[in-house]
Amino acid sequence: MSQGGLAAAVTQALTGIVNPVTGQNVVDGGQVSGVDVDSQGNARFVFALRRGDPGTLVRRARAAAEAVEGVTSVKVDVQLPQTPPDGEGQADRKPDVQRRPRGLQPGSVPPPTPKPGILAGVKRIIAISSGKGGVGKSMVATNLAAHAAARGLSTGLLDADIYGPNIPLMFGERRRPPVSGAKGSEMIVPLESHGVRLMSLGFLLDRAQPAIMRGPLIAGILKQFMEQVAWGELDLMVVDMPPGTGDAQLSLVQTVDLDGAVMVTTPQKVATGDVRRGIKMFERVNTRVLGVVENMCGFQIPGSDEVVDLFGRGGGEELSRELSIPFLGRVPIDIAVRRAGDEGRPTVLSAPDSPAAAALAEIGANLLQALEGLPPRR
Repeated sequence: MSQGGLAAAVTQALTGIVNPVTGQNVVDGGQVSGVDVDSQGNARFVFALRRGDPGTLVRRARAAAEAVEGVTSVKVDVQLPQTPPDGEGQADRKPDVQRRPRGLQPGSVPPPTPKPGILAGVKRIIAISSGKGGVGKSMVATNLAAHAAARGLSTGLLDADIYGPNIPLMFGERRRPPVSGAKGSEMIVPLESHGVRLMSLGFLLDRAQPAIMRGPLIAGILKQFMEQVAWGELDLMVVDMPPGTGDAQLSLVQTVDLDGAVMVTTPQKVATGDVRRGIKMFERVNTRVLGVVENMCGFQIPGSDEVVDLFGRGGGEELSRELSIPFLGRVPIDIAVRRAGDEGRPTVLSAPDSPAAAALAEIGANLLQALEGLPPRR
């Protein structure tokens, strides 16, 4: 099919996406423009989100375009609704007057513009994120990376949790990474543990030294970890994100082309509510959410068949159904996980027959299978 024919086919596919707010499909409603497909089948179009639109519209539009035969990849340039400064209503706005922005307003996050060439030797990059702390995000990141390495994939783990860098402890690694290269072009050499290449601010700080810094410094550290670390060729890079929707998340998606994010939650509403916000954030910056992992979903009483759901059960799975996002699996409360974290050996390696390790291995297999169906990183 010709490039023009493919562009027309993509446009036709997008007419099947109906905005539930307006009742119109996104093409007739004027939300899609600039549909273009190059000779390699790379499709691109502009999608204008309007105030009140569900963030899932962008994801649905991209999925519709990806399903068109002949399309190899899809890039969506998201135009976000402009929010007026506090105290000003729409009636007060003058179209010809430019106002100075008063900080980042809700819905005004700029679309990501990943820099070409960064981590060019890495085939897949995924972020492991959460809405709040204490839900086991770093544990999941650690075990997914170790599982991938055990399956023969060259794997790296970038610890982007600047304020709480736990990856050194979870991999049992306390050395300082060496530096190689001539003066002026030095590169940090990542440490390797259990077959995974590692980089963390925890390797560079004393054990009890806190990371006291503002947002711009966090962005600078992440940039350095991506550009000035000799990662080499990798099949997969796992990025352990800090909790929430702050500077680190925005810096990552605006610097490097991510394949997607995995959201980790515990079953109770106080956790799933925060994860919902995290999912909306990733959708706002045009980043695919690969799935939800539910952690701490049940505890089997020793010497008994009774399972107690200390934090409830099913909250993560219910959230994934609500938002039409894959549910990757659930991990029970297991003493093997605590021991593995303290001993510095991932659960999938230290206690492979434990219930938690079996669940984490299944989640890892589901994730790798999902990545196989994605177009290659740019």
